[in-house]
Amino acid sequence: MEKKDVWTISSLLNWTVNYFKSKNIESARLDAEVLLSHVLGQERIYLYVHFDEPMEKAELSKFREYVKKRAQHMPVAYIIGEKEFMGLPFKVTPDTLIPRPDTEILVENVLANADKQEAVKIADIGTGSGAIILSLLANLPKAQGKTVDIVAKAVEVAKENAQSLQVADRCEFFVGDLFAPFAESGDKFDIIVSNPPYIPQADIATLEADVRAYEPVSALTDGGDGLSYYRRLLSEGKRYIKENGFIALEIGIYQAQAVKQIALDNGWQNIKIVKDYAGIDRVVLAWNVN
Repeated sequence: MEKKDVWTISSLLNWTVNYFKSKNIESARLDAEVLLSHVLGQERIYLYVHFDEPMEKAELSKFREYVKKRAQHMPVAYIIGEKEFMGLPFKVTPDTLIPRPDTEILVENVLANADKQEAVKIADIGTGSGAIILSLLANLPKAQGKTVDIVAKAVEVAKENAQSLQVADRCEFFVGDLFAPFAESGDKFDIIVSNPPYIPQADIATLEADVRAYEPVSALTDGGDGLSYYRRLLSEGKRYIKENGFIALEIGIYQAQAVKQIALDNGWQNIKIVKDYAGIDRVVLAWNVN
Protein backbone atom coordinates (compact mmCIF):
# COMPACT_ATOMS: atom_id res chain seq x y z
CA MET A 1 0.00 0.00 0.00
CA GLU A 2 1.48 3.28 -1.10
CA LYS A 3 2.40 5.98 1.43
CA LYS A 4 -0.01 8.87 1.68
CA ASP A 5 -0.47 11.74 4.14
CA VAL A 6 -4.18 11.09 4.66
CA TRP A 7 -6.17 8.06 3.64
CA THR A 8 -9.94 8.54 3.64
CA ILE A 9 -12.40 5.68 3.49
CA SER A 10 -13.10 6.50 -0.14
CA SER A 11 -9.49 6.77 -1.30
CA LEU A 12 -8.55 3.62 0.57
CA LEU A 13 -11.40 1.65 -0.97
CA ASN A 14 -10.60 2.83 -4.47
CA TRP A 15 -6.93 1.92 -4.12
CA THR A 16 -7.77 -1.50 -2.68
CA VAL A 17 -10.28 -2.34 -5.40
CA ASN A 18 -7.71 -1.62 -8.11
CA TYR A 19 -5.07 -3.61 -6.25
CA PHE A 20 -7.37 -6.61 -5.85
CA LYS A 21 -8.27 -6.48 -9.54
CA SER A 22 -4.57 -6.60 -10.38
CA LYS A 23 -4.42 -9.81 -8.34
CA ASN A 24 -7.31 -11.34 -10.32
CA ILE A 25 -9.79 -11.17 -7.46
CA GLU A 26 -13.22 -11.13 -9.09
CA SER A 27 -15.20 -9.69 -6.17
CA ALA A 28 -12.71 -6.85 -5.62
CA ARG A 29 -15.21 -4.14 -4.57
CA LEU A 30 -17.25 -6.40 -2.29
CA ASP A 31 -14.17 -7.88 -0.63
CA ALA A 32 -12.61 -4.46 -0.01
CA GLU A 33 -15.83 -3.20 1.55
CA VAL A 34 -16.32 -6.26 3.76
CA LEU A 35 -12.75 -6.12 5.03
CA LEU A 36 -12.80 -2.38 5.70
CA SER A 37 -16.19 -2.42 7.40
CA HIS A 38 -14.93 -5.23 9.63
CA VAL A 39 -11.84 -3.21 10.59
CA LEU A 40 -14.07 -0.25 11.44
CA GLY A 41 -16.67 -2.37 13.23
CA GLN A 42 -19.42 -0.90 11.05
CA GLU A 43 -21.98 -1.98 8.46
CA ARG A 44 -20.98 -1.55 4.82
CA ILE A 45 -23.40 1.37 4.37
CA TYR A 46 -21.21 3.31 6.81
CA LEU A 47 -18.46 3.40 4.19
CA TYR A 48 -20.65 5.41 1.83
CA VAL A 49 -22.10 7.76 4.41
CA HIS A 50 -18.63 8.53 5.81
CA PHE A 51 -16.63 8.27 2.58
CA ASP A 52 -14.45 11.30 3.40
CA GLU A 53 -13.61 10.19 6.95
CA PRO A 54 -9.83 9.93 7.52
CA MET A 55 -8.47 6.58 8.63
CA GLU A 56 -6.56 6.20 11.87
CA LYS A 57 -3.08 4.69 11.94
CA ALA A 58 -4.15 1.55 13.82
CA GLU A 59 -7.05 0.98 11.42
CA LEU A 60 -4.75 1.34 8.43
CA SER A 61 -2.29 -1.12 9.89
CA LYS A 62 -4.95 -3.76 10.50
CA PHE A 63 -6.51 -3.21 7.09
CA ARG A 64 -3.11 -3.51 5.42
CA GLU A 65 -2.67 -6.97 6.93
CA TYR A 66 -6.12 -7.99 5.69
CA VAL A 67 -5.32 -6.75 2.19
CA LYS A 68 -2.07 -8.73 2.08
CA LYS A 69 -3.90 -11.93 2.99
CA ARG A 70 -6.69 -11.36 0.49
CA ALA A 71 -4.17 -10.60 -2.25
CA GLN A 72 -2.84 -14.11 -1.63
CA HIS A 73 -6.39 -15.35 -2.24
CA MET A 74 -7.12 -16.24 1.37
CA PRO A 75 -10.94 -16.27 1.62
CA VAL A 76 -12.47 -13.20 3.26
CA ALA A 77 -14.34 -15.38 5.75
CA TYR A 78 -11.06 -16.82 7.09
CA ILE A 79 -9.48 -13.37 7.28
CA ILE A 80 -12.24 -11.88 9.41
CA GLY A 81 -13.11 -15.20 11.08
CA GLU A 82 -16.82 -15.23 10.33
CA LYS A 83 -19.45 -15.82 7.66
CA GLU A 84 -23.18 -15.11 7.60
CA PHE A 85 -25.48 -18.06 6.88
CA MET A 86 -29.28 -18.04 7.00
CA GLY A 87 -29.02 -14.52 8.39
CA LEU A 88 -26.95 -15.74 11.34
CA PRO A 89 -23.27 -15.06 12.14
CA PHE A 90 -20.96 -18.08 12.22
CA LYS A 91 -17.38 -18.27 13.34
CA VAL A 92 -15.23 -20.06 10.75
CA THR A 93 -11.61 -21.18 10.77
CA PRO A 94 -9.40 -23.04 8.27
CA ASP A 95 -10.55 -26.21 10.06
CA THR A 96 -14.09 -25.67 8.78
CA LEU A 97 -15.61 -25.32 5.35
CA ILE A 98 -16.97 -21.83 4.68
CA PRO A 99 -20.82 -21.97 4.62
CA ARG A 100 -22.21 -21.23 1.18
CA PRO A 101 -25.54 -19.83 -0.05
CA ASP A 102 -26.22 -23.12 -1.87
CA THR A 103 -26.36 -24.90 1.48
CA GLU A 104 -29.18 -22.59 2.56
CA ILE A 105 -31.30 -24.51 0.02
CA LEU A 106 -30.71 -27.62 2.12
CA VAL A 107 -31.71 -25.89 5.36
CA GLU A 108 -34.78 -24.28 3.80
CA ASN A 109 -36.04 -27.62 2.51
CA VAL A 110 -35.51 -29.33 5.84
CA LEU A 111 -37.48 -26.56 7.52
CA ALA A 112 -40.26 -26.90 4.95
CA ASN A 113 -40.60 -30.62 5.72
CA ALA A 114 -40.00 -30.60 9.49
CA ASP A 115 -42.78 -30.64 12.06
CA LYS A 116 -42.27 -27.32 13.83
CA GLN A 117 -44.65 -28.25 16.63
CA GLU A 118 -42.80 -31.39 17.68
CA ALA A 119 -39.50 -31.92 19.50
CA VAL A 120 -37.88 -33.49 16.45
CA LYS A 121 -34.46 -35.10 16.77
CA ILE A 122 -31.96 -34.09 14.11
CA ALA A 123 -28.53 -35.56 13.32
CA ASP A 124 -26.03 -33.49 11.36
CA ILE A 125 -23.25 -35.61 9.89
CA GLY A 126 -20.04 -33.75 9.04
CA THR A 127 -21.09 -30.61 10.86
CA GLY A 128 -18.07 -28.36 10.26
CA SER A 129 -18.90 -24.92 11.64
CA GLY A 130 -22.36 -26.16 12.63
CA ALA A 131 -24.07 -23.88 10.11
CA ILE A 132 -26.71 -26.44 9.08
CA ILE A 133 -27.77 -27.88 12.43
CA LEU A 134 -27.54 -24.62 14.36
CA SER A 135 -29.60 -22.77 11.74
CA LEU A 136 -32.20 -25.51 12.01
CA LEU A 137 -32.29 -25.31 15.81
CA ALA A 138 -32.57 -21.52 15.64
CA ASN A 139 -35.68 -21.95 13.48
CA LEU A 140 -37.13 -25.00 15.24
CA PRO A 141 -37.39 -24.00 18.93
CA LYS A 142 -38.46 -27.47 20.11
CA ALA A 143 -35.91 -29.46 18.11
CA GLN A 144 -32.93 -31.32 19.56
CA GLY A 145 -29.71 -31.84 17.61
CA LYS A 146 -26.70 -34.13 17.62
CA THR A 147 -23.69 -33.37 15.44
CA VAL A 148 -20.70 -35.38 14.30
CA ASP A 149 -17.46 -34.38 12.62
CA ILE A 150 -14.25 -36.34 12.26
CA VAL A 151 -12.17 -33.18 12.89
CA ALA A 152 -12.01 -32.29 16.59
CA LYS A 153 -11.07 -28.65 15.92
CA ALA A 154 -14.15 -28.23 13.73
CA VAL A 155 -16.35 -29.56 16.52
CA GLU A 156 -14.89 -26.95 18.87
CA VAL A 157 -15.83 -24.21 16.41
CA ALA A 158 -19.37 -25.60 16.14
CA LYS A 159 -19.65 -25.59 19.94
CA GLU A 160 -18.65 -21.92 20.04
CA ASN A 161 -21.26 -21.09 17.42
CA ALA A 162 -23.92 -22.96 19.36
CA GLN A 163 -23.12 -20.88 22.43
CA SER A 164 -23.21 -17.57 20.55
CA LEU A 165 -26.51 -18.48 18.88
CA GLN A 166 -27.94 -19.60 22.24
CA VAL A 167 -28.91 -23.10 21.11
CA ALA A 168 -26.14 -25.02 22.93
CA ASP A 169 -28.64 -26.45 25.44
CA ARG A 170 -30.37 -28.30 22.59
CA CYS A 171 -27.32 -29.67 20.80
CA GLU A 172 -24.76 -32.39 21.52
CA PHE A 173 -21.40 -32.63 19.76
CA PHE A 174 -19.39 -35.72 18.89
CA VAL A 175 -16.05 -36.39 17.23
CA GLY A 176 -16.18 -39.46 15.03
CA ASP A 177 -16.78 -41.07 11.66
CA LEU A 178 -20.34 -40.56 10.38
CA PHE A 179 -22.74 -42.51 12.61
CA ALA A 180 -20.08 -44.19 14.76
CA PRO A 181 -20.84 -42.11 17.90
CA PHE A 182 -24.44 -43.42 17.84
CA ALA A 183 -23.61 -47.09 17.35
CA GLU A 184 -23.92 -48.06 21.01
CA SER A 185 -26.67 -45.65 22.07
CA GLY A 186 -29.02 -46.84 19.33
CA ASP A 187 -30.18 -43.26 18.68
CA LYS A 188 -32.87 -42.80 16.07
CA PHE A 189 -33.64 -39.48 14.45
CA ASP A 190 -36.57 -37.83 12.74
CA ILE A 191 -34.20 -36.06 10.37
CA ILE A 192 -30.66 -36.72 9.19
CA VAL A 193 -28.86 -33.90 7.36
CA SER A 194 -25.48 -33.79 5.71
CA ASN A 195 -23.37 -31.74 3.34
CA PRO A 196 -20.65 -34.36 2.78
CA PRO A 197 -17.42 -34.00 0.80
CA TYR A 198 -18.75 -34.57 -2.73
CA ILE A 199 -16.27 -33.06 -5.18
CA PRO A 200 -14.57 -35.81 -7.21
CA GLN A 201 -10.83 -35.95 -6.56
CA ALA A 202 -10.20 -35.37 -10.27
CA ASP A 203 -11.98 -31.98 -10.06
CA ILE A 204 -10.00 -30.55 -7.13
CA ALA A 205 -7.32 -29.09 -9.43
CA THR A 206 -10.01 -27.09 -11.26
CA LEU A 207 -11.28 -25.27 -8.16
CA GLU A 208 -10.64 -21.57 -7.57
CA ALA A 209 -7.38 -20.80 -5.78
CA ASP A 210 -9.32 -19.44 -2.79
CA VAL A 211 -10.92 -22.85 -2.24
CA ARG A 212 -8.14 -25.17 -3.38
CA ALA A 213 -5.38 -23.55 -1.33
CA TYR A 214 -7.20 -22.70 1.88
CA GLU A 215 -10.31 -24.76 2.61
CA PRO A 216 -9.87 -28.20 4.24
CA VAL A 217 -9.55 -30.72 1.43
CA SER A 218 -11.13 -33.46 3.55
CA ALA A 219 -14.33 -31.38 3.64
CA LEU A 220 -14.29 -30.95 -0.14
CA THR A 221 -13.59 -34.40 -1.59
CA ASP A 222 -13.89 -38.05 -0.63
CA GLY A 223 -10.69 -38.73 -2.53
CA GLY A 224 -12.61 -40.73 -5.13
CA ASP A 225 -15.66 -40.32 -7.34
CA GLY A 226 -17.47 -37.93 -4.97
CA LEU A 227 -20.20 -40.45 -4.14
CA SER A 228 -18.66 -42.60 -1.40
CA TYR A 229 -20.19 -40.64 1.48
CA TYR A 230 -23.65 -40.86 -0.08
CA ARG A 231 -23.28 -44.63 -0.28
CA ARG A 232 -22.47 -44.76 3.43
CA LEU A 233 -24.99 -42.15 4.55
CA LEU A 234 -27.84 -43.82 2.71
CA SER A 235 -26.94 -47.37 3.74
CA GLU A 236 -25.82 -46.82 7.34
CA GLY A 237 -28.38 -44.08 7.88
CA LYS A 238 -31.31 -46.50 7.67
CA ARG A 239 -30.33 -47.85 11.08
CA TYR A 240 -30.62 -44.41 12.66
CA ILE A 241 -33.76 -42.97 11.07
CA LYS A 242 -37.25 -43.26 12.56
CA GLU A 243 -40.18 -44.55 10.57
CA ASN A 244 -41.45 -41.73 8.34
CA GLY A 245 -38.30 -39.78 9.05
CA PHE A 246 -36.24 -38.31 6.22
CA ILE A 247 -32.67 -37.66 5.16
CA ALA A 248 -31.62 -34.44 3.42
CA LEU A 249 -28.35 -34.29 1.49
CA GLU A 250 -26.58 -31.53 -0.38
CA ILE A 251 -25.20 -32.82 -3.66
CA GLY A 252 -22.77 -31.68 -6.33
CA ILE A 253 -23.44 -30.94 -9.98
CA TYR A 254 -24.49 -33.98 -12.06
CA GLN A 255 -24.83 -36.18 -8.97
CA ALA A 256 -28.62 -36.12 -8.50
CA GLN A 257 -29.52 -39.27 -10.42
CA ALA A 258 -26.64 -41.27 -8.96
CA VAL A 259 -27.59 -40.28 -5.40
CA LYS A 260 -31.27 -40.99 -6.11
CA GLN A 261 -30.34 -44.48 -7.30
CA ILE A 262 -28.22 -45.10 -4.20
CA ALA A 263 -31.21 -44.06 -2.07
CA LEU A 264 -33.56 -46.39 -3.95
CA ASP A 265 -31.10 -49.26 -3.66
CA ASN A 266 -31.12 -48.79 0.12
CA GLY A 267 -34.89 -48.75 0.46
CA TRP A 268 -35.54 -45.01 0.75
CA GLN A 269 -38.77 -43.75 -0.79
CA ASN A 270 -40.58 -40.56 -1.89
CA ILE A 271 -37.29 -39.17 -3.19
CA LYS A 272 -37.25 -35.49 -4.09
CA ILE A 273 -34.58 -33.57 -5.99
CA VAL A 274 -34.44 -29.81 -5.38
CA LYS A 275 -32.68 -27.27 -7.59
CA ASP A 276 -30.72 -24.26 -6.37
CA TYR A 277 -31.31 -20.70 -7.60
CA ALA A 278 -29.06 -21.35 -10.59
CA GLY A 279 -31.23 -24.27 -11.67
CA ILE A 280 -28.68 -26.90 -10.64
CA ASP A 281 -29.82 -30.01 -8.74
CA ARG A 282 -28.58 -29.27 -5.21
CA VAL A 283 -30.51 -31.28 -2.60
CA VAL A 284 -31.86 -34.81 -2.38
CA LEU A 285 -34.52 -35.68 0.20
CA ALA A 286 -35.61 -39.25 0.87
CA TRP A 287 -38.04 -40.80 3.36
CA ASN A 288 -37.97 -43.97 5.43
CA VAL A 289 -41.45 -45.33 4.73
CA ASN A 290 -42.36 -48.92 5.52
